[in-house]
Amino acid sequence: MSQQRSPDLPGRLGHPAMSLKDDPRADPRLIALMEPLGLADAHQPLPFSHESPLSEIIDFISTIEEGFELLFSGIFHDLPSVEGVVSTSETIQGIDGNEIELFLHRPADTHGPLPGILHLHGGGMVLLGADGPGYVRWREELAATGLVVVGVQFRNGAGRLGTHPFPAGLNDCISALHWMHEQRERLGISKIVVSGESGGGNLSIATTLSAKREGRLNEIDGVYAQCPYISNAYATPLPELTSLYENNGYFLGEELMALMAQMYDPSGLHATDALAWPYYASIDELRGLPPHVISVNELDPLRDEGLAHYRKLATAGVSASARTVNGTSHAGDCIFRTAIPEAYESTIRDINSFACSL
Repeated sequence: MSQQRSPDLPGRLGHPAMSLKDDPRADPRLIALMEPLGLADAHQPLPFSHESPLSEIIDFISTIEEGFELLFSGIFHDLPSVEGVVSTSETIQGIDGNEIELFLHRPADTHGPLPGILHLHGGGMVLLGADGPGYVRWREELAATGLVVVGVQFRNGAGRLGTHPFPAGLNDCISALHWMHEQRERLGISKIVVSGESGGGNLSIATTLSAKREGRLNEIDGVYAQCPYISNAYATPLPELTSLYENNGYFLGEELMALMAQMYDPSGLHATDALAWPYYASIDELRGLPPHVISVNELDPLRDEGLAHYRKLATAGVSASARTVNGTSHAGDCIFRTAIPEAYESTIRDINSFACSL
C-alpha cells in the first residue's frame, strides 16, 4: 500500500530513501557504532522472499544468525565482568518430552525472597540462543539489581536450535514457566515476571495468553515485553502500523521479518492465532491478564504493533503502561550497551522497578 509522502513526515514516510544514519531522530552515538558495521545504511533488498523454497530460506537464516552472533560477541567482548552474581544451569523436561536447558542467575549473598524474571531471548523465534554473550550479560545485569533471572534455551524455527516451528518454542517457554513456578520456594522467588525483547516479547505475551487458556495465570505476576514482534504483517504491512513504513530497513527490514515469520509457521495455518502472533488477541482474551509493560523503540519498524497491543490491554482493563526509548533502533537499548549505556541501564532499572512494584 502506498503511503502519503510529505517532507514533514518522519523517517521514510517523508523521505522514502532515508537510512537510519540520515534520520535526525537517531542518537548519534548509536550511529557512530553502527555505521562502520554497515548497520545504519540504506535498506538493501534481500536475495530471497517469503515465496522462496524453505531450504534456501533456512540456509539464509543460518547465515544471518552467524552474523548476529559475531556482532554481539564483538559488542560485549571487552566489557568487565558483572560482579556479585552467581550463575548456574539446570536441565528440565518440557511438555513435549524434550530436554530444555535453563540458565539461572542470582545475586550473591542475598537473603529472603526476591522477584524473579523468566527471560525469553529475541531472534524472532527462529534464531539466536539464550547462551549468547549479549543475553548472558543482560541476565547477569538484571540479577545484579536484586533479581533471580532464568533464561530459557527454547527450540527455534531455524538456525542452530531449529528447525522446530510453532508451537515448539512456545511450549518450551510454557514448560520453563511451570518449572519456575513450582520451584519458587527453592529458588527464593517472591513473584514471576515474564520478559523478553523482539521474538522474546512475542513469547512473553503468548506464554501469558496460554497460561490464561490453561487456567494457570497464578503462575505469572507480570509481563515486561520489549519491542514485541507480534503482528505477522511483514509480507503485506498493515496500513495502521505506520512504523512498518516509517522505519523499514532501520537495522531491521520487513523482508527479513517476513522470512522469519514463515519459518516460525511454514504452513501459515497460525497466521492470526494469538498464541503465535499476539497482535490478534481479542479484548476478551486479554481481560484478566496480570500487569504489563510494553517498551518500544522510536526508530523500530515494530514500534506501532507494540503500542497497539498496549492500547488493547488498556481497553481490556489490564493494568498496563508503555514507554518509548527515543533515538534507538530495534532493541537498541538491549543490544548497543557500549554506545548508549544510559538507555541500556534505564531499561534494566525499569524492569527491576516493575518487578519490585508487583
